[in-house]
Amino acid sequence: MTSQVSSPAEQAEPADQQGGQTPAGGQRTAEGGKEVRRLDRVIIRFAGDSGDGMQLTGDRFTSETASFGNDLSTLPNFPAEIRAPAGTLPGVSSFQLHFADHDILTPGDAPNVLVAMNPAALKANLPDVPRGAEIIVNTDEFTKRPMAKVGYDQSPLEDGSLDGYHVHPVPLTTLTIEALKEFGLSRKEAERSKNMFALGLLSWMYHRPTEGTEKFLRQKFAKKPQIAEANVAAFRAGWNFGETTEDFAVSYEVAPATRAFPTGTYRNISGNLALSYGLIAASRQADLPLFLGSYPITPASDILHELSKHKNFGVRSFQAEDEIAGIGAALGAAFGGSLAVTTTSGPGVALKSETIGLAVSLELPLLVIDIQRGGPSTGLPTKTEQADLLQAMYGRNGEAPVPIVAPKTPADCFDAALDAARIALTYRTPVFLLSDGYLANGSEPWRVPDVDELPDLRVQFATGANHVLADGTEVFWPYKRDPETLARPWAVPGTPGLEHRIGGIEKQDGSGNISYDPANHEHMVRIRQAKVDGITVPDIEVDDPTGDARTLVLGWGSTYGPITAAVRRVRAAGDRIAQAHLRHLNPFPANLGKVLEGYEKVVVPEMNLGQLATLLRARYLVDTRSFTQVRGLPFKAEQLATALKEAIDD
Repeated sequence: MTSQVSSPAEQAEPADQQGGQTPAGGQRTAEGGKEVRRLDRVIIRFAGDSGDGMQLTGDRFTSETASFGNDLSTLPNFPAEIRAPAGTLPGVSSFQLHFADHDILTPGDAPNVLVAMNPAALKANLPDVPRGAEIIVNTDEFTKRPMAKVGYDQSPLEDGSLDGYHVHPVPLTTLTIEALKEFGLSRKEAERSKNMFALGLLSWMYHRPTEGTEKFLRQKFAKKPQIAEANVAAFRAGWNFGETTEDFAVSYEVAPATRAFPTGTYRNISGNLALSYGLIAASRQADLPLFLGSYPITPASDILHELSKHKNFGVRSFQAEDEIAGIGAALGAAFGGSLAVTTTSGPGVALKSETIGLAVSLELPLLVIDIQRGGPSTGLPTKTEQADLLQAMYGRNGEAPVPIVAPKTPADCFDAALDAARIALTYRTPVFLLSDGYLANGSEPWRVPDVDELPDLRVQFATGANHVLADGTEVFWPYKRDPETLARPWAVPGTPGLEHRIGGIEKQDGSGNISYDPANHEHMVRIRQAKVDGITVPDIEVDDPTGDARTLVLGWGSTYGPITAAVRRVRAAGDRIAQAHLRHLNPFPANLGKVLEGYEKVVVPEMNLGQLATLLRARYLVDTRSFTQVRGLPFKAEQLATALKEAIDD
């Protein structure tokens, strides 16, 4: 869903305040006498069983919010099981959305509104809800057995434990079944639409558009028109309930974020979808077919699903029998002249490591996309983490250097894919792209770029002899390097006169013949490292408004949003702090060492135990301060702001 925004790009960005629903200029009375309050931002969390459709509900609310023109950021959170135990705390699924009339960076620290579909959802999420927030509770589920499952001896709706909140008890299940009587559905079938009733109620409450959701439901259930119309009816019933009941005397308006965005056409996009589009764009800009060799794994599978839909763009997707076969096919496609990609998560990277080393030895372009998740082993498959950095850096036998690129936001995944493809194609090397579950599943507005804004990634394949022997014979040497990039020629199999040997055994530089010569091996190891070290990446930019901050906060990957929100808070409180963010982790930007030397303190927040900080200490001998967590969740802005304030004051 797209929307047009026309506003000057140079407008100042307001501070990213995450605390609560903030009035933004008054109130009015709507038709029917209900009060309408204007807010500048809202954080809503939908929560229920993993089978209650909370992800679909949140996604639809997000899509309508994006079409309305608000800035937004989302945080889906769901169990690893396909159908987790109903009514239990481990089975709770939630979707948090932060939307505003100004530029925001995170899904918010704490929800202003919690929609709890059952006791488990209430108990699991209540610790995150600040006093004074609104809680909409499905009272039909607060019976003895569901409450006992989560340890409630008596109903929290009656024991006073919710007295500090604005509680709206709504019999969502009963109202949904009543609204769908005319459709002749069984009780179980009708109950499944209660998420649409809740969506309708929240859509009324926050003046969200409705046409897109109704169209979506009719398309989604096109083969079951009765179910489609039942869901539309439940959605409308929720809207009408909000409009007519006395339990909801106030609705809210959050104006479009016209000041937050440069002029352009926007759409809501998730990180995995942006990555998929970036890969397609890269293949078109390189004028190469795109080949994906992959094995399904959470949270990377969406890329395989999406790319399989785009055969019209020359995309060939191959779902292999395992991780090793997936990357093997991709490397074969690279040898054959395709823009080759393999997608996975941390456990899959471990299985692919030998073939990544082979790609280093063969010096062929290959994109290895790692959507990081909580580990080790199976770990937390549906949660986020940044703990694969050292694996990407060193997780192969021998000296096998690989460039590493990391996007910072869901929308930035598009640009990161193009950047990774540029490096792979220019320098003939495998490249790691490190995203994570937070970026993959989260979403935000994305400005659709014009084609003429995209980089030219076209490559020149080898066409004939490139070396003259002492006797004057012209031959093709597969390892004769470009003097600037140190890349070897890319020779497509079947090209007459370009026959050459490939394989994992060390090659003679230049000729490509098998070589066990110690001096040659030393030379090849060092030149492969020099090739990666010499990759051109932009200098890191530092945001230091006053120019005299003594503390620098340095991040990478998905920590960008929480760090930037925290920095805004620190500066709003009167403290001085500088901020920088790394996209390129190997090689580092050429000016990084000088930047680090310019500050007394360097704080590095990471969702691991300090992997980037370890690399920085080793490379630049800088005493970086790690601030880390491995909870499977992104940082909260207030949490980081407190840590940064302590670092400044220390």
